[in-house]
Amino acid sequence: MSNRFQVTFDAHDPRALSSFWRDALRYVHPGPPGVELPEGADPLAAWDDFLARIGVPEAERNSRSAIEDPDGQGPRVFFQRVPEDKVAKNRVHLDVRAAPGLVGEERMAALEAECDRLVGLGAKRVRRFEPVPPMSAGHIVMTDPEGNEFCLD
Repeated sequence: MSNRFQVTFDAHDPRALSSFWRDALRYVHPGPPGVELPEGADPLAAWDDFLARIGVPEAERNSRSAIEDPDGQGPRVFFQRVPEDKVAKNRVHLDVRAAPGLVGEERMAALEAECDRLVGLGAKRVRRFEPVPPMSAGHIVMTDPEGNEFCLD
């Protein structure tokens, strides 16, 4: 049996970065422990209420955030506030599978459409790599709102 794992991002603004990745990955913010969220409730507002209720100082309420796969299949993604800036290329990055099963121009068109969607959420496009069969199907390199590199693959 394989080990389950969590992906952790260092961030200046965990709430904003988790919101970007929530939308990028089509994940959700879980509710606070022991809190049943009614249908359509905002989990981030529920977290604000929960943290205030348990006495977490306002300055610390954006020190961490998390997102989860609503289907329970993908890893949990955790965001923790750190004071230092990102100064070099990240050593680990996510490859977002945006065109599974597609090849050639159909694949690249799907990647371009997803790139446009993510740019609308705050990502930046870095570079497109054309398909070079048989070793590469083509991909697009991007950065998230805090400069972390990832690929649309």
